[in-house]
Amino acid sequence: MSRQSISFTSPNDEWLKTQVDSKEYSSKSELVNDLIRQARKQQAQVDWVRAKLEKAEKSGFTKDSKEHILKQSKASLNGKI
Repeated sequence: MSRQSISFTSPNDEWLKTQVDSKEYSSKSELVNDLIRQARKQQAQVDWVRAKLEKAEKSGFTKDSKEHILKQSKASLNGKI
């Protein structure tokens, strides 16, 4: 694991300290790594949606209902498709 030195603004540092003090995380490093994992997961979801939208734009119109499209999208995000 690589070590990094980073600086935080006062409000962000206080928030990090509060999270660690509340025993939500054992260290600032653990918290920052968790935030990065969450951001990476969110980015993967955004990329997936973007790819689906681009594919849809290229394929033309659909006769599927909004509800059906939403159901399929949620199932796919949850790994059920």
